[in-house]
Amino acid sequence: MTQLTGRERAAYVQNMFTRIARRYDLMNRLMTGGQDIRWRKRVIELARLHPNASLLDLGTGTGDLAREALSAFPNARVVGADFTLEMMRVGRRNSPLDFSAADALQLPFPDFSFDAVVSGFLMRNVVDLQKALEEQYRVLKPGGRIVILDTTRPKKNILSPFIWVHMHVVIPTLGGLITGSGDAYRYLPETTEGFVTAEDMAARMEKAGFQKIGFQRFMFGTIAIHWGEKPLESGGAK
Repeated sequence: MTQLTGRERAAYVQNMFTRIARRYDLMNRLMTGGQDIRWRKRVIELARLHPNASLLDLGTGTGDLAREALSAFPNARVVGADFTLEMMRVGRRNSPLDFSAADALQLPFPDFSFDAVVSGFLMRNVVDLQKALEEQYRVLKPGGRIVILDTTRPKKNILSPFIWVHMHVVIPTLGGLITGSGDAYRYLPETTEGFVTAEDMAARMEKAGFQKIGFQRFMFGTIAIHWGEKPLESGGAK
């Protein structure tokens, strides 16, 4: 599955999320022991929104991050964007969010549209990571913040065998039982192990033009939150 590239990979990812949309949130809770709720709160904290801020939740899925932002800042303008319509349909049943169909590589928003762009478990699924970062840079206002929550390639350590069993045995088995799509949850560990390291993600963010970049690892080094800022003196996308 991870050997797919370009349009084939994009089509596979879209179909996969369509199939698991109804149980996606439940599986996130189970896979992380509920820790993903805390991580999403941390993402919104790091976005440093003001009460009337504009925020794009890119790869919003069912809208968890968007709802977290509105819970903390009820007057903010929050847009949830995703290219899998079924995920947003499931999210709309939970609350009436402002959803937008969008491709992360070609966002349908003007330059300087948002005070912050956040994403949760999006970036490992895009077919062009650098282009996705550049598009987020483009739609941010000067001084705006980017915050990325995603898996990251874990470093080898004494826990590596247990992490491997959890990712390659526990998660696919649980995913098959809960969603009926075990292949989707075999894709997860494959993309995690094939994804960039936290240090490489930070370097790519810098290449896209971001400054004041930092990151923090979670869950035995398999999850990371990255953050950065678009320079105040910035013009268009770099």
